[in-house]
Amino acid sequence: MRLLLKTLIPLLLIIAVSASYYEYERFISTPINVTNGETVTIEPGSNLQQISTWLTQSGITDFPSSYLYWYGRYNKSAHLIKAGEYRLNPSDTLPELLTQFINGEVVQHAFTIIEGMTSQQLLDALKADKRLTQSLKTNSLKEIMLMMDGNNRHGEGEFAPETYYFSAGTTDKAILKRAYQLMQDNLAEAWLNKADNLPYKTPYEALIMASIIEKETGNAAERPEIAGVFVRRLQKGMRLQTDPTVIYGMGTQYNGNIRRKDLRRDTPYNTYTRPGLPPGPIALPSKASIVAALNPAEGNTLYFVAMGQEGRHAFSKTLAEHNKAVRKYQLKR
Repeated sequence: MRLLLKTLIPLLLIIAVSASYYEYERFISTPINVTNGETVTIEPGSNLQQISTWLTQSGITDFPSSYLYWYGRYNKSAHLIKAGEYRLNPSDTLPELLTQFINGEVVQHAFTIIEGMTSQQLLDALKADKRLTQSLKTNSLKEIMLMMDGNNRHGEGEFAPETYYFSAGTTDKAILKRAYQLMQDNLAEAWLNKADNLPYKTPYEALIMASIIEKETGNAAERPEIAGVFVRRLQKGMRLQTDPTVIYGMGTQYNGNIRRKDLRRDTPYNTYTRPGLPPGPIALPSKASIVAALNPAEGNTLYFVAMGQEGRHAFSKTLAEHNKAVRKYQLKR
């Protein structure tokens, strides 16, 4: 009997060790049961035991909940889990999933501010994005600008077009603050590297010009040349006479068509009836438009008209040349 026990006990130990090793190998190599695109949200204060139980009960894994829990305890990582939204990949194993939770590799969503949109359109887009936590209590640009830095400007043109990545729980206000700060940084950098003898007294005036350039540009390569035309007009005391400012001044009255009477109707933004820059920006300008406003192309052109080809314009030095270009490209005669 003793001989039998001496033979049986080591054998049982070998079997137990082998079974444990096999089960461990299966645990660290078996993918979870999910399809592409699934996510899981770990709430603040959740512990590994709760998470392990949920993963098993929800069918994401077939392993007992104790497996992941004791694996985390053994690796002394159970307390390092970070709250957030995580993407579950079909190829992930439970240890790999735990590593994501520990490293805080949360899902990053993207929110894009498009060049040339207005600040109001930006606010509408933020409000419509259900991935963001809605925290703004007002839709007034002036009130929002007071929250940004206490200035009393009306808020147009103050947010940088860019793609902003964010995780679950990010607020709409947080995106606005990032966009506002980036615009301030872009403007400050461009102002430090501006050309000489420009007709701007402040960076804000350059921002106004950049917004006009943004709305007039159909081809990115033409930004500096368009800037050159407007800068020379200001320097000569000519009116800018740019349709986008008129349209902005029309507000909700604009229905997609601009008429002669609209060009004659005076508003603070009508650059046909008023000299100089309008009182504020008319859109959210790109960094490239800001750089162009502060580094315009040299030359002597004073006019331009759309050619209807890849967003390009025909630039002219004289009114006679411009009228000829208008007849050719706009009137087709």
